[in-house]
Amino acid sequence: MPARRKQQSNAMLYTLIIFVGLFIATTTVAVIYYVKAEEYRTARDTLQNDIDSHATRIERQDIGKNVGSRLGGRTWLGTMVEHLDDMVTLIVGGVAESTSAEVKVKQANTEAETALTLAREYIDIQDPNTMGLIPIIKGITAELKSTKNLQLDTQKQLENLQEEFKNSNQANIEKEQTLLAEKEKLMQDVEQAKQDYKKLQDLLRQSSAEQVKNLTVQVQELTAIKEALEDKLDLKEAELAEARQEMKLAKEEVAKIVPGPDQEAMAYKPDGKIILVDNEAKVVHLNIGINEHVYRGLTFTVYDRGTSVRKDGKGKAEIKVFDIAETHSAARIIDSGLTKPILLEDIVANLIWDSTKTNVFVISGDFDLDNDGTTDYDAIERITALIEKWGGKVDKTVSIKTDFVVLGQVPQVPEKPTLEEQQVDPTALQKYEASLQRLNRYTNIQDRAQALWIPIFTYDRFLYFIGYQIQAGQAGAF
Repeated sequence: MPARRKQQSNAMLYTLIIFVGLFIATTTVAVIYYVKAEEYRTARDTLQNDIDSHATRIERQDIGKNVGSRLGGRTWLGTMVEHLDDMVTLIVGGVAESTSAEVKVKQANTEAETALTLAREYIDIQDPNTMGLIPIIKGITAELKSTKNLQLDTQKQLENLQEEFKNSNQANIEKEQTLLAEKEKLMQDVEQAKQDYKKLQDLLRQSSAEQVKNLTVQVQELTAIKEALEDKLDLKEAELAEARQEMKLAKEEVAKIVPGPDQEAMAYKPDGKIILVDNEAKVVHLNIGINEHVYRGLTFTVYDRGTSVRKDGKGKAEIKVFDIAETHSAARIIDSGLTKPILLEDIVANLIWDSTKTNVFVISGDFDLDNDGTTDYDAIERITALIEKWGGKVDKTVSIKTDFVVLGQVPQVPEKPTLEEQQVDPTALQKYEASLQRLNRYTNIQDRAQALWIPIFTYDRFLYFIGYQIQAGQAGAF
């Protein structure tokens, strides 16, 4: 073979050997990289499964929304554990133990169940599965508040009972003193009776003739005294009748010349006047205050300036004092008409209250204070309390010291109960006699007031004159 061809064959052989070596090396590298890639993929899948077991992809995307702000130096899981510890601490109290979340939650649930069991003793729990600690605490707080209020009421009742006991004890002491005085009087009566008995014994020892003689003398003396007294009584009655006739004639003659006195003149006297009006606040100011003994809660009727108190007592408005200074006071407008507003210099008046004296009242009759169509059994006592609260005084009988008389409806007297009705109701006769006494008292008060020229007011007119017509129908007015 020529040398040229031999050189070409060797070159091709070398080239083939190099190609095969490169192929083997490349294949080996590819296999190695494939094996490594499989290992990395397997490790990646393992890590992905671990991550998914901790949180899904959606949960990881919303982890900030679910957990909140991540605490500094903490992972998301660490942040959640920190929040869990805070909640467990709030429920259980103290520092949360270094243990698993499951144990902490079980401990919190156990403590919550214990609290729920204790709470059932104090509050009504309908469904324990829907009740949380906060509603339970609120319920217990409300129960505690109610218990405290009950305790305060009980304390107040105890104080009232102690005061009643004190008053009752004082009353018993006074009653004991009264009984001792009565006992002393009875002992004196017994001693007197013994002396009288001794005299009777002495009298019995006398002869019958002497007894008759003595008794006859006594009867004659008593008869003479009786006849003398009858003569004096007839004389006094004749003089009284003559005096009444002369007084009647004198009144008639005087009435022809001078009109009779206005017995209600005192009721028309104004007590003060308006010095400032605030229509927006519905407040007025009066020219009377502490110096004139004005009270908080005192009411007045308002009348037009330049006039006097109306005969029927009806005014343009009613006001109630709520603030007092030395020389003036402030009052709220309770009722006022739009067509007749309160103006400066308008006058005010209250029949009960007086800055210079204590007005004396007498009350009688039936009253319906709450306008329910039924007579209030304690109406006179409640009206009396109102009068005394505002500085007035209430007497039981009419006298020359009486200033005003307030009369309600005429007491109704039922028919006298029969024996059969008394058997059915043992108190029927007692009720009849009580109603008869109330009617007699009503009539006597009315007659005596007219005889002494004392002003008489009906209940409604009385309310107008004290500025209390609107408030009288409200709860707690008396």
